[in-house]
Amino acid sequence: MNAVEVERLRVVRGGKVVLHDLSCGVASGSVTGLLGPSGSGKSTLIRAIVGVQRVAGGGVRVLGSPAGAKQLRARVGYMTQTPSVYGDLTVRENLRFFASVLGASRDRVEEAIAEVSLLEDADRVVARLSGGQRARVSLAAALLGAPELLVLDEPTVGLDPVLRRDLWRLFHELAEQGATLIVSSHVMDEADRCTALLLIREGQLLAQGTPAELRARTGAEQLDDAFLRLIETRS
Repeated sequence: MNAVEVERLRVVRGGKVVLHDLSCGVASGSVTGLLGPSGSGKSTLIRAIVGVQRVAGGGVRVLGSPAGAKQLRARVGYMTQTPSVYGDLTVRENLRFFASVLGASRDRVEEAIAEVSLLEDADRVVARLSGGQRARVSLAAALLGAPELLVLDEPTVGLDPVLRRDLWRLFHELAEQGATLIVSSHVMDEADRCTALLLIREGQLLAQGTPAELRARTGAEQLDDAFLRLIETRS
């Protein structure tokens, strides 16, 4: 069963086709990596999935409803590529505000802060944090409502290797608890951390499958080599 179904999705921005009749699915309970170079259309696809992107054709269904439907607001968590929290509030103040909007408890605020390893910085003003720390505050806000679908746009950019490892461990723990995650990245070495992959380039789906399936399909041992071979077969 798929948590997300994308059917012949077409997006045009500024007169340029950004997504070319793209179709794909995201299995429920998976940690699906959305990978491709910068400018490939990853963020546009993500915005379409969360229902904030105007589309020229096709459609997206999320958890059985049209993307952006009102009933999905409490069921989908979204972390944007640019931190979407208030710089003049502390980490804890930000999360308490978003928790009040979502109807989450104070206990859940503290849990989310701990999950992204920010307990020591919980009372610091967000504007004084590093870029990676601000990104983790945004991630914590997305986690507050215990969403069924968590959509994360480049969540590990700017993080050190230890934090990246810990966040990927958290992503898999959430999936084991029943959540579905879509994690975008332009870093191919993160592909092996995913249970499924969507590889896109220039607004088109190159391949979809598990890391093992993509290795078998291309005959490549490394996933970055598999990606290159997929590009070559399209040329």
